[in-house]
Amino acid sequence: MVDDIKRTLRDSKAARWTALLIVSFSMLCGYYVADIMSPLKPMIEQQLGWSSSEYGFFTGAYAWFNVFLAMLIFGGVILDKKGPRFAGVLGCVLMVVGCGAKYFAISTDSLRDVMMLGTKAQVLIASVGFAIFGVGIEICGITATKIIARWFKGYEIALAMGLQVSTARIGTALALGLGGPIAAALHSVAAPVLVGLLMLAVGLIAFFFYVVMDRKLDASETAAEAEPEEPFRLADIGQILRIRGFWYIAMLCALFYSAVFPFLKYAPDLMVQKFDVRDDLAGVIPSILPFATIPLTVIFGGFYDRKGKGATIMALGSLLLVVVHLTFTIPMLSHWVIAVVATVVLGFGFSLVPSAMWPSVPKFIPQRQLGTAYALIFYMQNLVALMGVPYLIGWVLDRFCVIGTRDVEGVSSPAYDYTWPMAVFSALGVLAVVFALLLKAEDKKMGYGLELPCHNK
Repeated sequence: MVDDIKRTLRDSKAARWTALLIVSFSMLCGYYVADIMSPLKPMIEQQLGWSSSEYGFFTGAYAWFNVFLAMLIFGGVILDKKGPRFAGVLGCVLMVVGCGAKYFAISTDSLRDVMMLGTKAQVLIASVGFAIFGVGIEICGITATKIIARWFKGYEIALAMGLQVSTARIGTALALGLGGPIAAALHSVAAPVLVGLLMLAVGLIAFFFYVVMDRKLDASETAAEAEPEEPFRLADIGQILRIRGFWYIAMLCALFYSAVFPFLKYAPDLMVQKFDVRDDLAGVIPSILPFATIPLTVIFGGFYDRKGKGATIMALGSLLLVVVHLTFTIPMLSHWVIAVVATVVLGFGFSLVPSAMWPSVPKFIPQRQLGTAYALIFYMQNLVALMGVPYLIGWVLDRFCVIGTRDVEGVSSPAYDYTWPMAVFSALGVLAVVFALLLKAEDKKMGYGLELPCHNK
């Protein structure tokens, strides 16, 4: 009888998996919008007249406010102070507003020839919208991670985080696989963005259902007389930053994702330029990556729950990243079958690292500090992977990689050699391996338990 009284809503398997499903769906909608412009790059250059540098400028805008205004860190503090309900709704609303601004800019032809602050108005407004969206989705990302850590503590936390990541990547897969065909069928690069805007509205509505569940969880914990959690203090940020393992995992995250997310932004164009894939099908092969990670992340997350070896998993995934990008770097390997095989292998690497990295953080960061800790990690990711590297790759393409022009239906656009950009991605992968090994050594020294199983119930 005493055990029944002490049970809370999260002890119900159906309840915690329902909460996971709702949050994951909202993230799926966000990931679709985050990656919907990737398969459209060749069409954007032809229909809107953007250069690779302008495309890189737009892509890097995702992280502007998160980095320069530290909105992501504020979001983490808000999450820890106000809770996941407030932070999640705020993030979803910002995503809708930002995507709406991006759609307005891309769908308004009159903005193409207008200059604003030395930049095409269409590019600038779309970039500001993407920056607002970036704040929203990153707040939702850290909120979803803390939600899972709360609902699945002591249960299948790595599996749950793997499922959340896998579900979200369905959005990426849909964007890469369907963005080009939708734009070609409707003769508009703005059409896939409008689809994303409608999806975000549905995702916002879905999150309100989670809000109801979270209130019930609070009530059940009060009824069970759960031990109150110590409140978050701003001084906790200093405590987090003094943990060497935190820095290693933050740098691993930034470097690893620098070799993945920017690659996905340019991968469809790589397929067109190097592997002679049609423009409207440019995203099909890159879409294999998120589809491959959907089952793999779940499998590896379940393995971490039962067997451990988290630090080893992260090192192995980073190493696979290097192998794949080196393969893409070699000029003579230009058959589309090579691209398919390399993308599948990249799916293994892209599954291994996140499946172990995110559930490892709660092993050495207290629950009350988790939102801020994840925000600081995401800040590093935004600074390097989502802002700096995308712009760098666009600049490298325009500066060193133009080898002529290509004509599609009478419209000319630059032809590129992607050898140097892929070499940059390879170097980032090597650095990710270094920090994964440093994290493994630190875990052995400090006893974080990264090599131990997560599931203890």
